[in-house]
Amino acid sequence: MGCQIGLANSTDRYNHYDMANFPPVDEQLAYIKKGAAEIVKESELRAKLERSLASGKPLRVKAGFDPTAPDLHLGHTVLLRKLKHFQDLGHTVIFLIGDFTGMIGDPTGRSATRPPLSREQIAENAETYKAQVFKILNPEKTVVDFNSRWFSKFSAEDFIRLTAKYTVSQMLEREDFHKRFHDEKPIAMHELLYPLAQGYDSVALEADVELGGTDQKFNLLVGRELQRAYGQESQVVLTTPILEGLDGVNKMSKSLGNAIGIHEPPLEMYGKVMSISDDMMWRYYELLTDVRVEQIAAMKADAASGKAHPMALKKELARGIVADFHSAEAATKAAEDWARQFQKDQVPEEVETVSVAFAEVANREGDGVRLAKVLVKIGFAASTSEADRKTKEGAVSVDGVKATSPIVKARAGVTLTLRLGRKIKKVAFS
Repeated sequence: MGCQIGLANSTDRYNHYDMANFPPVDEQLAYIKKGAAEIVKESELRAKLERSLASGKPLRVKAGFDPTAPDLHLGHTVLLRKLKHFQDLGHTVIFLIGDFTGMIGDPTGRSATRPPLSREQIAENAETYKAQVFKILNPEKTVVDFNSRWFSKFSAEDFIRLTAKYTVSQMLEREDFHKRFHDEKPIAMHELLYPLAQGYDSVALEADVELGGTDQKFNLLVGRELQRAYGQESQVVLTTPILEGLDGVNKMSKSLGNAIGIHEPPLEMYGKVMSISDDMMWRYYELLTDVRVEQIAAMKADAASGKAHPMALKKELARGIVADFHSAEAATKAAEDWARQFQKDQVPEEVETVSVAFAEVANREGDGVRLAKVLVKIGFAASTSEADRKTKEGAVSVDGVKATSPIVKARAGVTLTLRLGRKIKKVAFS
């Protein structure tokens, strides 16, 4: 895959750098702070950057990912994007796969103990992750590591020494642990080990900076404490915000139906980005692109003054996101298809065709099909009553013509193009 894999204490492995890639410290800080929720501590980060610039030695910037799910959505990529920003500046990026900690299970934000994953599940998901993250990170400049490399060598004595460096009272300062303890809900011993294991990763890698979501702040700070306990300089902690989904309110989540998966087809991805509000567009520009802060500010000013139309700026955002996960050509095609479908009211060149058995939707009184039944069959409506209501509202079209009757002329062998709002499919009756 082209990524670097080797020993953590190998100087060559972590010191691939080019002095020309190191901009002035103030410029680096501005780029790093873009979209960051919190930096602990910014003064320490400045000092590390100044030393890095003076010595020509890049910072070691780490982010850990437990491979607990096989696919990612754009919310997951906020952290990857910030990792890329450090990479753009010439620093060493370490993508750490928590194949050991994944078997413990991160208890962050959970009100009950989560069952650990099997080694087989972890290995399978880890391979999927590696394939996905290089849609953002440069595989030639990314160090991929696995924390089983050091934890597989840990003895019982090593773990006892590790646990001796943190107290129970410190652990119970963590909000979810504190709440569960107060509510007399069980906290398994292996869950208490998780923050220590994640923190020790920073010791093993001698990390200068660790990135994580705002929900990971406690674990990241444990890393700072453990590095000091092991005689190292504490890492800087940088947290990234939790990205809102398409509804603009809730955290992006596939279970809430407000997510954009990074493997979704280009047109679907483009259309979902175009569906967000104008206000949310700036949030996505900030967290999902490499556009600099000053450029975003200029675009906002142009939109406010009328110099630029928000729709045009949102198209650029959608095109950029699709290009990141597919290609520039796919992004251009998606933009053209979206315009054809939703602005010019034409059918895009590539539309999903679904097969429906004519007998299952046929009108009993004569030639044709019950439109409501067809809409339910192809997933455009949850029930025939909802489909009938949408038809009466004029929201349904058949072959580009607004449907006015519950019965549509059709027979086996005929294909119709149905549209409901932004949904469009070709239906082949068999």
